[in-house]
Amino acid sequence: MSKLNELMQQSCPNGVKYATLGELGTFLGGLSGKSKTDFSDGNATLITYKNVYMNPSLNMNVDDKVKISVGEKQRKIEYGDVLFTGSSETPDECGFSSVVTQVPKEDMYLNSFCFIFRLHDLSIFLPDFLKHLFRSSELRRQIGKTANGVTRYNVSKKLMGKVRIPIPPLPVQQEIVRILDTFTELTARKKQYEYYRSELLKGYQTVELREVVKSHKTGATPKKGKSVYYENATIPWIRTQDVRFNEIESVDSYITEQAVKETGAKWIPENCVIVAISGATAGRCAINKLVATTNQHCLNLEINPSKAMYKYIFYAVANAYDDLIAMKQGARGDLNSSLIMSLRIPLPSLQQQEHILRILGNLDSISSSLESGLPAEIAARQKQYEYYRDKLLTFKEFKPEGADSN
Repeated sequence: MSKLNELMQQSCPNGVKYATLGELGTFLGGLSGKSKTDFSDGNATLITYKNVYMNPSLNMNVDDKVKISVGEKQRKIEYGDVLFTGSSETPDECGFSSVVTQVPKEDMYLNSFCFIFRLHDLSIFLPDFLKHLFRSSELRRQIGKTANGVTRYNVSKKLMGKVRIPIPPLPVQQEIVRILDTFTELTARKKQYEYYRSELLKGYQTVELREVVKSHKTGATPKKGKSVYYENATIPWIRTQDVRFNEIESVDSYITEQAVKETGAKWIPENCVIVAISGATAGRCAINKLVATTNQHCLNLEINPSKAMYKYIFYAVANAYDDLIAMKQGARGDLNSSLIMSLRIPLPSLQQQEHILRILGNLDSISSSLESGLPAEIAARQKQYEYYRDKLLTFKEFKPEGADSN
């Protein structure tokens, strides 16, 4: 990194200037005034909550659509915009960023559960620098403090305006991007596998999800102030933050037998398809690999094995995430069991499902080889990225002569 050190010494030997987001730009909302039908037969590109949450650099090659009428005044996404998720069930998941690092080739619109930070002067930052900066530990720490709530947390744009970021010279930004991008090349390969997985589920007759569900139930959150529901607890209790398009093999929250007897928390068998139904996490799904209970924001689907394989249904529901997002209702953006059960998914025969799962298993094994097939190398590479990202994005702050040093 001698080149970076040389650039720092040449261009900012006395430190880097810092400024607040409020000084550097303005916060703007996403879509407004849209109904469920606007997302069923759209004519313009929609940027979803999941896209923002999952991608430090916005994925612009998407099929998601929203209806925009001629002359309708809606805000379009622009090159250099930093997009943020607005809310979540945990403060740690609020304010995840995705930067528009390419010039949009068409009009693109941001969903209403996210918001935009737009710089007054884009010339002072490289968008590719910002994609690393806003996911750094220090920025995530600052952004996490802007989230307020009890059971659901929302980012305060007023507090976001006080978040301070460094403004290193452009040559320094460029060199940092070059270094950090070398650690993230594997991510692009994983996205290819996700695309192929989506393609495998196309072309089959669709049915409503209810046609393959043997039973469904939601859970409950035992009263937090009642210690007998939580002290020395041993019963696994799944929350929406555990539901991340994953297989849940363990949890860090537990309730007692008394809680199960006296509240609406119910046991569910393993291999249910769990769908989050509330707020920002609504639409995410998972498979529980342990017998457990859940909170009230999880809809737990036991799949009828004579009609479908549970893992196939998991893939189908995950693939239909954006369809579920379009179903959200109310100010909180919630789903309910009726809406989820009406979701239409492709349903091939059991034999075809088995064939699809075999292919998906091969794709997943290739994809997971990026994480587990070469565990020492990949784990080290991820740790290296996080270490160097945080190290490279921590700067001595420039203090003009006479400025308060405190």
